[in-house]
Amino acid sequence: MFKDLEGKVVVITGSGSGIGKAMAEQFGEEKANVILNYRSERHMDAIESSIKFIEDAGGKAIKVQADISKEDDVNHLVQSAVKHFGTLDIMINNAGFEKPIPTHEMPLEEWQKVIDVNLTGAFLGSKAAVNQFLKEDKQGIIINTSSVHDKIPWPNYVNYAASKGGLKLMMETMSMEYAQYGIRINNISPGAIVTEHTREKFSDSKTREETLEMIPAKAIGEADEVANVARFLASDLASYIHGTTIYVDGGMTNYPAFMGGKG
Repeated sequence: MFKDLEGKVVVITGSGSGIGKAMAEQFGEEKANVILNYRSERHMDAIESSIKFIEDAGGKAIKVQADISKEDDVNHLVQSAVKHFGTLDIMINNAGFEKPIPTHEMPLEEWQKVIDVNLTGAFLGSKAAVNQFLKEDKQGIIINTSSVHDKIPWPNYVNYAASKGGLKLMMETMSMEYAQYGIRINNISPGAIVTEHTREKFSDSKTREETLEMIPAKAIGEADEVANVARFLASDLASYIHGTTIYVDGGMTNYPAFMGGKG
């Protein structure tokens, strides 16, 4: 589908499940060299399954354990890609998590955990990638997985919303700084997406209906629909796209609560 991705070296953080897993397998279908990152051993079966999928599709893959909130781990992740495949072409900062806690009850450590992964992790991944691109004097691509909550407030998730709002301006600032070197940096912001983590939630009829009320398209998205955008942004077709956020949300960011009528 995107022939120019064949042989490219792509690091994907948080690729043991959900959107990251879908991205890894789609890049594998393009015959890319994929570095799958995971933190917990509980993701090992999924990682091994993805590696087999990628190799069966004609790509190559390795797995690297790393806590992306730690700079030494992130540097190790990027250097593992360079050591194994000789270079780095695409860095996808995808790892992230959320946990609902009312703001007035949120312990500082819970605030910090989400910021450390969702925002600091993306900063460390972007920094390591930019350093590698500049070292090689090459053009490169950075893609961050953000969220519709980089613009839509989300009560009981103040740490998550803050991390994604910060990620948007971080990306835009870095893009302005490094576009002159041919480094393209963009965000993908998904809305409601079915993954291993959300399937049970969306299988509840009440929750599903409440969610659909917020989506003009009246459909909940799939992880592959987000991964499709990552492939596009990494391809030559997106060669003039810098500092942009693409929302994959069925129109959720159009604030359908104000539509005034049933669709």
